[in-house]
Amino acid sequence: MGSKHSDNGTSAGAVAVDDPAKVRNVVLVGPSGAGKTTLTEALLAATGVLTRAGSVTEGTTVCDHDPAAVRQQRSVGLAVAPIQHGDIKINLIDTPGYVDFVGELRAGLRAADAALFVVNAFEGVDAATISLWEECALVGMPRAVVITRTDHHRANFVNEVIECQAAFGAGVVPLYMQEGDALVGLLTSGEDYPDERAALIEGIIAESEDETLMDRYLAGEEIDQDTLIADLETAVSRGSFHPVMPVCAATGMGLVELMDGIARAFPSPLEHELPSVTSVDGIPQPRMAADPDGPLVAEVVRTAVDSYVGRVSLVRVFSGTLRPERPVHVSGHGMADRGHEDHDADERVAHIYSPLGSSLREVPYCVAGDLCALTKLTTAETGDTVSAPEQPLLMAPWNMPEPLLPIAVVPRTRSDEDNLARNMSRLVASDPTLRLDRNAETHQMVLWCMGEAHADVVLARLRAGGAEIDTEPVRVAFRETFAGPAKGHGRHVKQSGGHGQYAVCDIVVEPLPRGAGFEFVDKIVGGSVPHQFIPSVEKGVRAQLERGLHDGTPVVDVRVTLVDGKAHSVDSSDAAFQTAGALALKEAASAARTQLLEPMDEVTIRLPDEHLGTVLGDLSGRRGRVLGTEADEGGRTVIRAEVPSSELLRYAIELRSLTSGTGTFTRHFSRYDPLPEALAARASK
Repeated sequence: MGSKHSDNGTSAGAVAVDDPAKVRNVVLVGPSGAGKTTLTEALLAATGVLTRAGSVTEGTTVCDHDPAAVRQQRSVGLAVAPIQHGDIKINLIDTPGYVDFVGELRAGLRAADAALFVVNAFEGVDAATISLWEECALVGMPRAVVITRTDHHRANFVNEVIECQAAFGAGVVPLYMQEGDALVGLLTSGEDYPDERAALIEGIIAESEDETLMDRYLAGEEIDQDTLIADLETAVSRGSFHPVMPVCAATGMGLVELMDGIARAFPSPLEHELPSVTSVDGIPQPRMAADPDGPLVAEVVRTAVDSYVGRVSLVRVFSGTLRPERPVHVSGHGMADRGHEDHDADERVAHIYSPLGSSLREVPYCVAGDLCALTKLTTAETGDTVSAPEQPLLMAPWNMPEPLLPIAVVPRTRSDEDNLARNMSRLVASDPTLRLDRNAETHQMVLWCMGEAHADVVLARLRAGGAEIDTEPVRVAFRETFAGPAKGHGRHVKQSGGHGQYAVCDIVVEPLPRGAGFEFVDKIVGGSVPHQFIPSVEKGVRAQLERGLHDGTPVVDVRVTLVDGKAHSVDSSDAAFQTAGALALKEAASAARTQLLEPMDEVTIRLPDEHLGTVLGDLSGRRGRVLGTEADEGGRTVIRAEVPSSELLRYAIELRSLTSGTGTFTRHFSRYDPLPEALAARASK
């Protein structure tokens, strides 16, 4: 996104819409290879936006303009392609189908009012497809199904409909039937398909607001077509009825019918319940509506950084109207844990564009319900709210997936460090599924990604920005503790030249239960260590615990008791007793056995029942301890377990392999546990 021209045969200019009722925002959802991008190209060519359709394999499509998408021959980011059908503007939102880029899918769901689920006609419905369907269902998105590639020699439209019904539920009903290269509309001329026509009409009537309609239909009354079409839109909007349409992008079959279906049966922004809104300090505001004359509320659903025009923000306007040369307020809250610090700033909108893939076509305004692109909003990040400066507002954020694959990156030279830092800030601003962790203990820069494909894209973008980088194994931050009690004597005496230093202390170190932290006990009798220097001993001990005893590993869960010491009336000082305390701890460690502790994570895994045994066996091999399992909806099981962090470094990839892409998990730190001796010996080398 970013160039202000197109080299892919663009012929039609952009037109601004005045009425939200004339807009349809449709996100294309489906697995990789289903044909979403190819379908988008065919629709763009059919409506005259393009003079010719591009090719995924040749890297010439409007939506897959990212170099990583061209290289991988699959979408890696969200892209918008508007088309005009009659007086209706349809914003097609093409999203990646690969699970690594589910953040882009969720951004598309936020920007859209309905989802068009794309399934090809010969590969069936796999588990990943079902997971994507559930992803849409979670946010209550109205859905329809389009079956593509119907010209393939193995294509079978009827069988594919049956598979979709089995996978997605009985609400999936064909709106058209395929006869060779032609379609038969079941609402208009479906006499040759009485069973399919009856199922369609009954499904529509069941969702109708007219409760007498079903009785009239069952009594034999012919329901007029206009009533059925009006009720079809109601049925789709409610999210429980899903019409199916066959399409062939290569021959053009079904393209017009598909656009008719979107224009007449898909909900407009006026029917979309908007996310809740608060003031920037958290005070709830009245529910907004898609009113062009209402208060301005828009959201940045995607951010890209273009080498020519800088930062480009894809924006969904939910209320009000965005106009050029006007000030706006940009607010971002709620993702500080991923490097997106809370921010509020007033900026100025210079120009407003209608995006077509990477091309930007200037428009005079953007009304509620429409999508547009803004350039040079220097503080805007994905998920930010754009509102009027006189009434700053904040939209409730959408649910972002947690990145679970760590990748440690290392710049090759000092100049690469600067390039890496500059490019990293841009990447984090544009990709909320990416988390940057500068680990102070392991001294590594760790990128948390969604999976290998996501990591490949992130690393390629860093290198394209001029940073020569390498990757290295991610190191786990261990802890150390005392395995038993020990005594330590710290003597720091310096009498030669200038002011002398004198401090002596004796301590006893004892291990504490896991998670107890650090305790310091004063048992000085008779003032052998003056009262004012006792905190100095504690300070020195604490500092040494943080520095570690051997290889910089912090020491935890110990009680240190100060039992004796000596001081000098002139040469003793705070610094001297700090040094003595540290020396006493180090001597105690040399006299006792210490123990390495490894971080343990509590893991929650959700997976289909058929993979339960495989995953439980794998957890055992990872030294995991299963805390419990429970049944979940949809034939799934939830496993709760405790697993060493070191065993989870590549679990995002390995769980996907074990469950054919259907398993998901979350993790959070639980505690530190002793590392087995064999592994501790290996870790200390």
